[in-house]
Amino acid sequence: MLEVVPGGLVWLTLFLAVILSFFAPVAAVVFIILFDLCWLFRVCYFVGYLLFSWRRHRRDSAVDWAAKIQVEPGAKNLWHLVFLPTYKEDIEVLRATFRSLAAAAYPWRRERFIVVLAGEERDRERFDRVSAVLASEFGAEFAKLLVIAHPKDLPDEIPGKGSNLNWAGRQAQKTIDELGIPYEKVIVSSFDIDTCPHPQYFSALTAAYLANPKPTRASYQPIALYNNNIWDAPAAVRVAAFGTTFWLMTELARPERLFTFSSHSMSFRALVDVGFWQKDIVTEDSRIFLQCLLRYDGDYRVQPLFVPVSMDAVTGESYAESLRNLYKQQRRWAWGVEHFPFLVDSFRRKPNISLAKKAYYLWNLAEGMYSWATAPLLIFILGHLPLWVASDAVRGSALFQTAPHTLDVLMTMSMIGVFATAIVSLTLLPPKPKDRTWRDWLVMALQWVLVPITFIVFGSFPAIDAQTRLMFGRYLGFNVTRKKRRDDGLAFAAQTV
Repeated sequence: MLEVVPGGLVWLTLFLAVILSFFAPVAAVVFIILFDLCWLFRVCYFVGYLLFSWRRHRRDSAVDWAAKIQVEPGAKNLWHLVFLPTYKEDIEVLRATFRSLAAAAYPWRRERFIVVLAGEERDRERFDRVSAVLASEFGAEFAKLLVIAHPKDLPDEIPGKGSNLNWAGRQAQKTIDELGIPYEKVIVSSFDIDTCPHPQYFSALTAAYLANPKPTRASYQPIALYNNNIWDAPAAVRVAAFGTTFWLMTELARPERLFTFSSHSMSFRALVDVGFWQKDIVTEDSRIFLQCLLRYDGDYRVQPLFVPVSMDAVTGESYAESLRNLYKQQRRWAWGVEHFPFLVDSFRRKPNISLAKKAYYLWNLAEGMYSWATAPLLIFILGHLPLWVASDAVRGSALFQTAPHTLDVLMTMSMIGVFATAIVSLTLLPPKPKDRTWRDWLVMALQWVLVPITFIVFGSFPAIDAQTRLMFGRYLGFNVTRKKRRDDGLAFAAQTV
Protein backbone atom coordinates (compact mmCIF):
# COMPACT_ATOMS: atom_id res chain seq x y z
CA MET A 1 0.00 0.00 0.00
CA LEU A 2 2.82 2.40 0.81
CA GLU A 3 4.38 1.73 -2.58
CA VAL A 4 1.18 2.98 -4.22
CA VAL A 5 1.10 6.34 -2.41
CA PRO A 6 3.73 8.39 -4.36
CA GLY A 7 2.59 7.33 -7.81
CA GLY A 8 -1.06 7.52 -6.79
CA LEU A 9 -0.66 11.18 -5.80
CA VAL A 10 1.08 11.96 -9.09
CA TRP A 11 -1.59 10.33 -11.25
CA LEU A 12 -4.38 11.87 -9.17
CA THR A 13 -2.85 15.31 -9.73
CA LEU A 14 -2.51 14.83 -13.49
CA PHE A 15 -6.02 13.37 -13.74
CA LEU A 16 -7.58 16.24 -11.77
CA ALA A 17 -5.64 18.81 -13.82
CA VAL A 18 -7.25 17.46 -16.99
CA ILE A 19 -10.74 16.98 -15.53
CA LEU A 20 -10.84 20.43 -13.93
CA SER A 21 -9.67 22.01 -17.19
CA PHE A 22 -12.83 20.71 -18.90
CA PHE A 23 -15.42 20.81 -16.12
CA ALA A 24 -14.16 23.51 -13.72
CA PRO A 25 -11.84 25.70 -15.79
CA VAL A 26 -12.05 28.67 -13.41
CA ALA A 27 -10.83 26.53 -10.50
CA ALA A 28 -8.13 25.06 -12.72
CA VAL A 29 -6.86 28.50 -13.75
CA VAL A 30 -6.80 29.72 -10.15
CA PHE A 31 -4.85 26.62 -9.16
CA ILE A 32 -2.34 27.05 -11.99
CA ILE A 33 -1.76 30.72 -11.16
CA LEU A 34 -1.14 29.88 -7.51
CA PHE A 35 1.10 26.97 -8.52
CA ASP A 36 3.16 29.18 -10.84
CA LEU A 37 3.43 31.82 -8.13
CA CYS A 38 4.78 29.21 -5.72
CA TRP A 39 7.15 28.07 -8.46
CA LEU A 40 8.45 31.63 -8.85
CA PHE A 41 9.21 31.75 -5.11
CA ARG A 42 11.03 28.41 -5.41
CA VAL A 43 13.08 29.69 -8.33
CA CYS A 44 14.11 32.75 -6.30
CA TYR A 45 15.40 30.77 -3.36
CA PHE A 46 16.91 28.21 -5.76
CA VAL A 47 19.03 30.99 -7.28
CA GLY A 48 20.04 32.26 -3.85
CA TYR A 49 21.15 28.85 -2.61
CA LEU A 50 22.87 28.08 -5.92
CA LEU A 51 24.95 31.25 -5.75
CA PHE A 52 25.82 30.56 -2.12
CA SER A 53 27.13 27.08 -2.98
CA TRP A 54 28.89 28.38 -6.09
CA ARG A 55 30.81 30.92 -4.02
CA ARG A 56 31.74 28.26 -1.45
CA HIS A 57 32.85 25.97 -4.25
CA ARG A 58 35.09 28.66 -5.74
CA ARG A 59 36.56 29.49 -2.35
CA ASP A 60 37.09 25.97 -1.02
CA SER A 61 38.46 24.57 -4.27
CA ALA A 62 41.23 27.18 -4.20
CA VAL A 63 42.40 26.26 -0.68
CA ASP A 64 45.58 24.23 -0.22
CA TRP A 65 43.95 21.67 2.07
CA ALA A 66 46.99 19.39 1.84
CA ALA A 67 49.13 22.02 3.55
CA LYS A 68 46.45 22.67 6.16
CA ILE A 69 46.09 19.07 7.30
CA GLN A 70 49.85 18.54 7.66
CA VAL A 71 49.76 20.66 10.82
CA GLU A 72 46.56 19.06 12.13
CA PRO A 73 47.17 16.63 15.00
CA GLY A 74 45.86 13.18 14.18
CA ALA A 75 45.61 13.72 10.44
CA LYS A 76 48.44 11.33 9.67
CA ASN A 77 46.72 8.56 11.63
CA LEU A 78 43.66 8.54 9.35
CA TRP A 79 43.30 6.07 6.49
CA HIS A 80 41.32 6.43 3.28
CA LEU A 81 39.48 3.42 1.87
CA VAL A 82 38.23 4.03 -1.68
CA PHE A 83 35.73 1.64 -3.31
CA LEU A 84 35.55 1.52 -7.11
CA PRO A 85 32.83 -0.89 -8.28
CA THR A 86 33.07 -1.74 -11.97
CA TYR A 87 31.25 -3.84 -14.54
CA LYS A 88 32.34 -4.05 -18.18
CA GLU A 89 33.81 -0.54 -18.33
CA ASP A 90 36.62 0.19 -20.76
CA ILE A 91 40.09 0.21 -19.29
CA GLU A 92 40.58 3.85 -20.29
CA VAL A 93 37.73 4.86 -18.00
CA LEU A 94 39.29 2.97 -15.10
CA ARG A 95 42.75 4.25 -15.93
CA ALA A 96 41.53 7.86 -15.81
CA THR A 97 40.02 7.28 -12.37
CA PHE A 98 43.20 5.68 -11.05
CA ARG A 99 45.27 8.48 -12.55
CA SER A 100 43.18 11.06 -10.70
CA LEU A 101 43.57 9.13 -7.44
CA ALA A 102 47.33 8.97 -7.97
CA ALA A 103 47.34 12.73 -8.56
CA ALA A 104 45.61 13.44 -5.24
CA ALA A 105 47.29 16.19 -3.26
CA TYR A 106 47.33 14.14 -0.09
CA PRO A 107 50.56 13.99 1.94
CA TRP A 108 50.27 10.33 2.99
CA ARG A 109 48.74 8.75 -0.09
CA ARG A 110 51.31 5.97 -0.39
CA GLU A 111 51.12 5.19 3.34
CA ARG A 112 47.43 5.64 4.14
CA PHE A 113 45.42 4.88 0.97
CA ILE A 114 43.66 1.57 0.35
CA VAL A 115 41.94 1.34 -3.04
CA VAL A 116 39.43 -1.45 -3.69
CA LEU A 117 38.75 -2.34 -7.31
CA ALA A 118 35.49 -4.29 -7.05
CA GLY A 119 34.52 -6.26 -10.15
CA GLU A 120 31.96 -8.91 -10.99
CA GLU A 121 32.42 -12.63 -11.51
CA ARG A 122 29.96 -12.28 -14.40
CA ASP A 123 32.68 -10.27 -16.14
CA ARG A 124 35.58 -12.28 -14.74
CA GLU A 125 37.76 -12.63 -17.84
CA ARG A 126 37.73 -8.93 -18.66
CA PHE A 127 38.02 -7.92 -15.01
CA ASP A 128 41.09 -10.11 -14.40
CA ARG A 129 42.79 -8.70 -17.47
CA VAL A 130 42.01 -5.07 -16.65
CA SER A 131 42.83 -5.34 -12.95
CA ALA A 132 46.23 -6.88 -13.73
CA VAL A 133 47.11 -3.94 -15.96
CA LEU A 134 45.96 -1.38 -13.39
CA ALA A 135 47.83 -3.15 -10.58
CA SER A 136 51.06 -3.03 -12.57
CA GLU A 137 50.60 0.65 -13.43
CA PHE A 138 49.27 2.02 -10.13
CA GLY A 139 49.93 -0.55 -7.42
CA ALA A 140 52.89 1.40 -6.04
CA GLU A 141 50.85 4.62 -5.77
CA PHE A 142 48.84 3.44 -2.76
CA ALA A 143 49.42 1.60 0.48
CA LYS A 144 47.30 -1.27 -0.81
CA LEU A 145 45.33 -2.08 -3.94
CA LEU A 146 42.71 -4.75 -3.31
CA VAL A 147 41.18 -6.55 -6.28
CA ILE A 148 37.89 -8.22 -5.34
CA ALA A 149 35.43 -10.06 -7.58
CA HIS A 150 31.81 -10.25 -6.45
CA PRO A 151 30.44 -13.82 -6.87
CA LYS A 152 27.34 -14.16 -9.00
CA ASP A 153 23.96 -15.54 -7.94
CA LEU A 154 24.36 -15.02 -4.20
CA PRO A 155 21.06 -15.28 -2.26
CA ASP A 156 18.97 -12.21 -1.37
CA GLU A 157 20.72 -9.96 -3.88
CA ILE A 158 19.96 -8.12 -7.07
CA PRO A 159 22.87 -7.65 -9.50
CA GLY A 160 24.16 -4.12 -9.22
CA LYS A 161 26.35 -1.65 -7.42
CA GLY A 162 24.83 -2.22 -3.98
CA SER A 163 25.45 -5.96 -3.90
CA ASN A 164 28.94 -5.45 -5.34
CA LEU A 165 29.80 -2.92 -2.64
CA ASN A 166 28.31 -5.09 0.11
CA TRP A 167 30.61 -7.97 -0.82
CA ALA A 168 33.65 -5.73 -1.36
CA GLY A 169 33.08 -3.99 1.97
CA ARG A 170 33.04 -7.24 3.90
CA GLN A 171 36.22 -8.40 2.19
CA ALA A 172 37.95 -5.09 2.84
CA GLN A 173 36.97 -5.35 6.51
CA LYS A 174 39.22 -8.40 6.78
CA THR A 175 42.17 -6.35 5.55
CA ILE A 176 41.37 -3.52 7.98
CA ASP A 177 41.24 -6.06 10.83
CA GLU A 178 44.53 -7.66 9.76
CA LEU A 179 46.22 -4.27 9.79
CA GLY A 180 44.73 -3.53 13.21
CA ILE A 181 43.30 -0.16 12.16
CA PRO A 182 40.50 1.21 14.37
CA TYR A 183 37.33 1.64 12.32
CA GLU A 184 37.03 5.24 13.52
CA LYS A 185 40.32 6.02 11.79
CA VAL A 186 39.14 4.88 8.35
CA ILE A 187 37.29 7.22 5.99
CA VAL A 188 35.43 5.38 3.23
CA SER A 189 34.76 6.90 -0.18
CA SER A 190 32.23 5.09 -2.34
CA PHE A 191 32.86 6.26 -5.90
CA ASP A 192 31.31 5.46 -9.24
CA ILE A 193 34.03 4.00 -11.45
CA ASP A 194 34.21 7.17 -13.57
CA THR A 195 34.71 9.47 -10.56
CA CYS A 196 37.71 11.77 -10.80
CA PRO A 197 38.08 13.65 -7.50
CA HIS A 198 39.48 17.15 -7.32
CA PRO A 199 43.19 16.99 -6.35
CA GLN A 200 42.39 18.54 -2.96
CA TYR A 201 39.31 16.37 -2.30
CA PHE A 202 40.84 13.88 0.12
CA SER A 203 42.71 16.57 2.03
CA ALA A 204 39.52 18.64 2.31
CA LEU A 205 37.63 15.52 3.39
CA THR A 206 40.26 14.83 6.05
CA ALA A 207 39.98 18.39 7.35
CA ALA A 208 36.20 18.10 7.54
CA TYR A 209 36.43 14.76 9.35
CA LEU A 210 38.86 16.16 11.93
CA ALA A 211 36.78 19.30 12.48
CA ASN A 212 33.54 17.38 13.02
CA PRO A 213 32.83 16.79 16.75
CA LYS A 214 31.06 13.54 15.75
CA PRO A 215 32.96 12.45 12.63
CA THR A 216 31.53 8.91 12.60
CA ARG A 217 27.96 10.23 12.73
CA ALA A 218 28.14 11.99 9.38
CA SER A 219 28.45 11.30 5.68
CA TYR A 220 30.38 13.76 3.55
CA GLN A 221 28.82 14.86 0.26
CA PRO A 222 30.85 16.66 -2.42
CA ILE A 223 29.55 18.62 -5.38
CA ALA A 224 29.00 16.22 -8.29
CA LEU A 225 30.10 17.60 -11.64
CA TYR A 226 29.69 15.72 -14.92
CA ASN A 227 32.66 17.31 -16.64
CA ASN A 228 34.74 14.33 -17.76
CA ASN A 229 33.15 14.29 -21.20
CA ILE A 230 30.83 17.29 -21.07
CA TRP A 231 32.17 18.84 -24.28
CA ASP A 232 31.27 15.70 -26.22
CA ALA A 233 27.81 15.12 -24.74
CA PRO A 234 24.61 16.12 -26.60
CA ALA A 235 23.01 19.40 -25.57
CA ALA A 236 20.02 17.78 -23.84
CA VAL A 237 22.39 15.57 -21.85
CA ARG A 238 24.42 18.58 -20.79
CA VAL A 239 21.31 20.43 -19.60
CA ALA A 240 20.21 17.40 -17.57
CA ALA A 241 23.74 16.92 -16.16
CA PHE A 242 24.03 20.53 -15.04
CA GLY A 243 20.48 20.35 -13.71
CA THR A 244 21.54 17.50 -11.42
CA THR A 245 24.62 19.42 -10.30
CA PHE A 246 22.61 22.55 -9.54
CA TRP A 247 19.96 20.59 -7.62
CA LEU A 248 22.72 19.09 -5.47
CA MET A 249 24.39 22.45 -4.95
CA THR A 250 21.16 23.96 -3.61
CA GLU A 251 20.76 20.97 -1.29
CA LEU A 252 24.36 21.42 -0.04
CA ALA A 253 23.38 24.92 1.06
CA ARG A 254 20.66 23.34 3.24
CA PRO A 255 22.44 20.38 4.88
CA GLU A 256 19.45 19.56 7.08
CA ARG A 257 17.73 18.32 3.88
CA LEU A 258 20.65 16.35 2.49
CA PHE A 259 20.69 12.70 1.55
CA THR A 260 23.87 11.18 0.16
CA PHE A 261 23.96 11.05 -3.63
CA SER A 262 26.24 9.20 -6.04
CA SER A 263 29.92 9.46 -4.99
CA HIS A 264 30.34 10.37 -1.31
CA SER A 265 32.31 9.51 1.84
CA MET A 266 31.63 8.29 5.38
CA SER A 267 33.33 6.57 8.30
CA PHE A 268 34.09 2.86 8.24
CA ARG A 269 32.71 2.68 11.78
CA ALA A 270 29.24 3.67 10.61
CA LEU A 271 29.47 1.41 7.57
CA VAL A 272 30.21 -1.63 9.73
CA ASP A 273 27.52 -0.70 12.26
CA VAL A 274 24.79 -0.74 9.59
CA GLY A 275 26.02 -3.94 7.95
CA PHE A 276 27.37 -2.26 4.81
CA TRP A 277 25.32 -1.26 1.78
CA GLN A 278 22.00 -2.97 1.13
CA LYS A 279 22.38 -5.60 -1.55
CA ASP A 280 18.79 -5.87 -2.77
CA ILE A 281 18.02 -2.29 -3.87
CA VAL A 282 18.93 0.02 -6.75
CA THR A 283 19.57 3.35 -4.97
CA GLU A 284 22.19 2.24 -2.47
CA ASP A 285 23.95 5.63 -2.57
CA SER A 286 21.13 7.41 -0.72
CA ARG A 287 19.86 4.37 1.19
CA ILE A 288 23.16 4.08 3.09
CA PHE A 289 22.44 7.47 4.70
CA LEU A 290 18.97 6.32 5.75
CA GLN A 291 20.44 3.11 7.17
CA CYS A 292 22.72 5.23 9.37
CA LEU A 293 19.93 7.65 10.31
CA LEU A 294 17.85 4.73 11.56
CA ARG A 295 20.75 2.88 13.20
CA TYR A 296 21.69 5.92 15.31
CA ASP A 297 18.09 6.96 16.14
CA GLY A 298 18.28 10.15 14.07
CA ASP A 299 21.74 11.19 15.29
CA TYR A 300 23.27 11.20 11.83
CA ARG A 301 23.61 13.85 9.15
CA VAL A 302 25.20 14.70 5.84
CA GLN A 303 27.98 17.29 5.92
CA PRO A 304 28.44 19.25 2.69
CA LEU A 305 31.81 19.38 0.95
CA PHE A 306 32.18 22.12 -1.65
CA VAL A 307 35.30 20.57 -3.18
CA PRO A 308 33.95 18.61 -6.17
CA VAL A 309 34.31 15.27 -7.85
CA SER A 310 33.74 14.88 -11.57
CA MET A 311 32.01 12.05 -13.41
CA ASP A 312 30.84 11.23 -16.92
CA ALA A 313 27.74 12.65 -18.53
CA VAL A 314 25.73 9.79 -20.00
CA THR A 315 26.60 8.93 -23.62
CA GLY A 316 25.93 6.40 -26.37
CA GLU A 317 27.16 5.38 -29.79
CA SER A 318 24.65 7.76 -31.40
CA TYR A 319 22.65 10.84 -30.44
CA ALA A 320 19.50 8.74 -30.07
CA GLU A 321 21.25 6.16 -27.90
CA SER A 322 22.63 8.93 -25.69
CA LEU A 323 19.10 10.20 -25.11
CA ARG A 324 17.80 6.69 -24.38
CA ASN A 325 20.60 6.17 -21.87
CA LEU A 326 19.85 9.55 -20.30
CA TYR A 327 16.22 8.54 -19.81
CA LYS A 328 17.27 5.27 -18.17
CA GLN A 329 19.72 7.08 -15.89
CA GLN A 330 17.08 9.58 -14.78
CA ARG A 331 14.59 6.77 -14.20
CA ARG A 332 17.12 4.94 -12.04
CA TRP A 333 17.71 8.07 -9.98
CA ALA A 334 13.94 8.61 -9.72
CA TRP A 335 13.71 5.08 -8.37
CA GLY A 336 14.82 6.68 -5.11
CA VAL A 337 11.07 6.79 -4.49
CA GLU A 338 11.59 3.26 -3.13
CA HIS A 339 12.85 4.98 0.03
CA PHE A 340 9.35 6.26 0.87
CA PRO A 341 7.73 2.95 1.88
CA PHE A 342 11.02 1.89 3.49
CA LEU A 343 11.15 5.04 5.65
CA VAL A 344 7.49 4.99 6.68
CA ASP A 345 7.77 1.35 7.71
CA SER A 346 11.12 1.84 9.47
CA PHE A 347 10.07 4.98 11.34
CA ARG A 348 7.20 3.03 12.93
CA ARG A 349 9.80 0.96 14.75
CA LYS A 350 11.95 3.91 15.86
CA PRO A 351 10.25 5.63 18.82
CA ASN A 352 13.47 7.44 19.80
CA ILE A 353 13.46 9.52 16.61
CA SER A 354 11.32 12.63 17.12
CA LEU A 355 8.06 12.91 15.25
CA ALA A 356 9.21 16.27 13.83
CA LYS A 357 12.35 14.73 12.32
CA LYS A 358 10.39 11.84 10.87
CA ALA A 359 7.86 14.21 9.31
CA TYR A 360 10.62 16.43 7.95
CA TYR A 361 12.47 13.65 6.13
CA LEU A 362 9.28 12.09 4.80
CA TRP A 363 8.03 15.44 3.54
CA ASN A 364 11.32 16.30 1.84
CA LEU A 365 11.42 12.90 0.13
CA ALA A 366 7.76 12.76 -0.88
CA GLU A 367 7.48 16.40 -1.97
CA GLY A 368 10.71 16.19 -3.97
CA MET A 369 9.58 13.09 -5.86
CA TYR A 370 6.10 14.55 -6.38
CA SER A 371 7.42 17.85 -7.77
CA TRP A 372 9.95 16.04 -9.95
CA ALA A 373 7.11 14.17 -11.66
CA THR A 374 4.42 16.84 -11.83
CA ALA A 375 5.87 20.37 -11.86
CA PRO A 376 7.24 20.48 -15.45
CA LEU A 377 3.99 19.11 -16.88
CA LEU A 378 1.83 21.50 -14.86
CA ILE A 379 3.95 24.51 -15.76
CA PHE A 380 4.63 23.94 -19.44
CA ILE A 381 1.61 21.93 -20.68
CA LEU A 382 -1.31 21.31 -18.32
CA GLY A 383 -1.20 24.88 -17.04
CA HIS A 384 -2.37 26.07 -20.46
CA LEU A 385 -4.98 23.37 -20.99
CA PRO A 386 -7.93 25.22 -19.35
CA LEU A 387 -7.18 28.26 -21.49
CA TRP A 388 -7.38 26.11 -24.61
CA VAL A 389 -10.57 24.14 -23.85
CA ALA A 390 -12.72 26.63 -21.91
CA SER A 391 -16.13 27.53 -23.36
CA ASP A 392 -16.83 30.93 -24.89
CA ALA A 393 -18.90 31.91 -21.86
CA VAL A 394 -16.02 31.25 -19.49
CA ARG A 395 -13.52 32.92 -21.81
CA GLY A 396 -15.43 36.17 -21.45
CA SER A 397 -14.79 36.42 -17.70
CA ALA A 398 -12.25 38.87 -16.33
CA LEU A 399 -10.20 36.03 -14.86
CA PHE A 400 -9.76 34.34 -18.21
CA GLN A 401 -9.01 37.61 -19.94
CA THR A 402 -6.14 38.38 -17.56
CA ALA A 403 -4.93 34.80 -16.90
CA PRO A 404 -2.66 34.48 -19.99
CA HIS A 405 -0.91 37.75 -19.16
CA THR A 406 -0.55 36.78 -15.50
CA LEU A 407 0.95 33.40 -16.38
CA ASP A 408 3.31 35.00 -18.90
CA VAL A 409 4.54 37.48 -16.30
CA LEU A 410 5.13 34.74 -13.72
CA MET A 411 6.99 32.55 -16.23
CA THR A 412 9.04 35.49 -17.51
CA MET A 413 10.09 36.35 -13.96
CA SER A 414 10.94 32.69 -13.38
CA MET A 415 13.41 32.88 -16.28
CA ILE A 416 15.88 34.32 -13.79
CA GLY A 417 16.54 30.72 -12.84
CA VAL A 418 17.46 29.80 -16.43
CA PHE A 419 19.77 32.82 -16.78
CA ALA A 420 21.48 32.09 -13.47
CA THR A 421 22.07 28.42 -14.29
CA ALA A 422 23.34 29.28 -17.77
CA ILE A 423 25.92 31.70 -16.38
CA VAL A 424 27.02 29.44 -13.53
CA SER A 425 27.32 26.45 -15.89
CA LEU A 426 29.89 28.31 -18.00
CA THR A 427 32.06 28.88 -14.91
CA LEU A 428 32.01 25.16 -14.06
CA LEU A 429 33.13 23.88 -17.46
CA PRO A 430 36.54 22.22 -17.76
CA PRO A 431 39.09 23.71 -20.21
CA LYS A 432 37.86 23.72 -23.80
CA PRO A 433 39.42 20.99 -25.98
CA LYS A 434 41.80 22.29 -28.62
CA ASP A 435 39.51 21.33 -31.50
CA ARG A 436 36.62 23.38 -30.10
CA THR A 437 35.86 26.93 -31.24
CA TRP A 438 34.01 29.96 -29.90
CA ARG A 439 30.86 28.55 -31.48
CA ASP A 440 30.93 25.71 -28.94
CA TRP A 441 30.90 28.27 -26.13
CA LEU A 442 27.88 29.87 -27.78
CA VAL A 443 26.09 26.51 -27.96
CA MET A 444 26.86 25.93 -24.26
CA ALA A 445 25.00 29.16 -23.46
CA LEU A 446 22.11 28.71 -25.91
CA GLN A 447 21.44 25.09 -24.93
CA TRP A 448 19.36 26.32 -21.98
CA VAL A 449 16.44 27.04 -24.33
CA LEU A 450 15.97 23.25 -24.14
CA VAL A 451 15.00 23.48 -20.46
CA PRO A 452 11.22 22.99 -20.97
CA ILE A 453 11.70 19.95 -23.21
CA THR A 454 14.46 18.45 -21.05
CA PHE A 455 12.51 18.93 -17.82
CA ILE A 456 9.49 17.16 -19.29
CA VAL A 457 11.05 14.36 -21.35
CA PHE A 458 13.99 13.66 -19.03
CA GLY A 459 12.43 14.89 -15.80
CA SER A 460 8.71 14.26 -15.50
CA PHE A 461 8.48 11.22 -17.75
CA PRO A 462 11.18 9.05 -16.09
CA ALA A 463 9.94 10.09 -12.63
CA ILE A 464 6.37 9.11 -13.52
CA ASP A 465 7.72 5.90 -15.06
CA ALA A 466 9.58 4.99 -11.87
CA GLN A 467 6.69 5.79 -9.54
CA THR A 468 4.19 3.94 -11.72
CA ARG A 469 6.43 0.87 -11.75
CA LEU A 470 6.57 0.98 -7.96
CA MET A 471 2.76 1.28 -7.83
CA PHE A 472 2.31 -1.97 -9.74
CA GLY A 473 5.22 -3.89 -8.24
CA ARG A 474 7.26 -3.83 -11.46
CA TYR A 475 10.50 -3.34 -9.56
CA LEU A 476 13.42 -1.76 -11.35
CA GLY A 477 16.75 -3.54 -11.70
CA PHE A 478 20.12 -1.81 -11.76
CA ASN A 479 21.00 -0.24 -15.10
CA VAL A 480 24.71 0.50 -15.60
CA THR A 481 25.28 3.94 -17.13
CA ARG A 482 27.47 3.77 -20.22
CA LYS A 483 30.84 5.50 -19.83
CA LYS A 484 32.74 6.57 -22.93
CA ARG A 485 35.30 9.31 -23.55
CA ARG A 486 37.61 10.33 -26.30
CA ASP A 487 40.30 11.59 -23.88
CA ASP A 488 41.63 10.63 -20.46
CA GLY A 489 38.77 12.33 -18.64
CA LEU A 490 40.90 14.20 -16.12
CA ALA A 491 38.46 17.02 -15.50
CA PHE A 492 40.77 18.65 -12.96
CA ALA A 493 44.04 18.20 -14.87
CA ALA A 494 44.63 21.91 -15.24
CA GLN A 495 44.13 22.47 -11.52
CA THR A 496 46.49 19.59 -10.72
CA VAL A 497 49.25 21.24 -12.74
